Amino acid sequence: MPPLLWRIRAIRQCEGEALLTSLRPPWKSGLVQFAIGCVIAGGVLYGVAVSLQYLGAYAPAEHPPAFGKILEKVLVPALAASVLEEWLFRGVLLGLWLKFTKPLTACIGTSLIFAVAHFLQPSNGVVITNPASTLAGFELLGKIVFRFTSPQVFLADFFTIFIIGMMLALARFRTGALWFSIGLHAGWIIAFKGFVLFHQTVENNPLVSWGIGDSLRSGISPLLILGITAILCHVVLRRFDRNSSAYQPRITVMTTTL
Repeated sequence: MPPLLWRIRAIRQCEGEALLTSLRPPWKSGLVQFAIGCVIAGGVLYGVAVSLQYLGAYAPAEHPPAFGKILEKVLVPALAASVLEEWLFRGVLLGLWLKFTKPLTACIGTSLIFAVAHFLQPSNGVVITNPASTLAGFELLGKIVFRFTSPQVFLADFFTIFIIGMMLALARFRTGALWFSIGLHAGWIIAFKGFVLFHQTVENNPLVSWGIGDSLRSGISPLLILGITAILCHVVLRRFDRNSSAYQPRITVMTTTL
């Protein structure tokens, strides 16, 4: 972070060709974008999850969680993670990338970084031989890197996260602001974590042969969810496109080199 912040300061102090129009919609319009994004992302994910429940893939939990646990496990993480990650990946990184490269390249690059950052974790059930050892961290790092060698895990997890990053990046680019992408991010977290708290996976359910995995993040269900969400977002974002007269553009002057 220190080198990144230093470079951001250096870029802001330079003068050059105006390459990016930074749009600031009215705060009321921003809240509308946030709410619509949250409803679309959370509604589609939870709707598909409930459909899978009726088809036998999931069942209600025996003991529903208390409100305090919902607040701790769902609402607070959804708001904190969505604001922080969107500011960093779609605000800072994508904003800088758009200064010196084409929009599609910038979206792909930041989405790859976003996917790698979320993919850097060991697989379930991984055991460290001696957690107290000085080299335990290197052993853990090796097991994390080993995940990239599994085609099934790569396609199921990494590719899904990359598509999510692309959707968030394109939403930020089309609207010129972070409101809609923050709403999408928060909606996904609320729906996913909320459904997990209130439901449990049915072992050997009849949908396994149809590509339904052991969670909402595996199998073909994420692709179905993201496909429906992408279509709805494309339709809705026409109203909030950066060319809309609802925004007041502010030209940011930057150089073409980093």
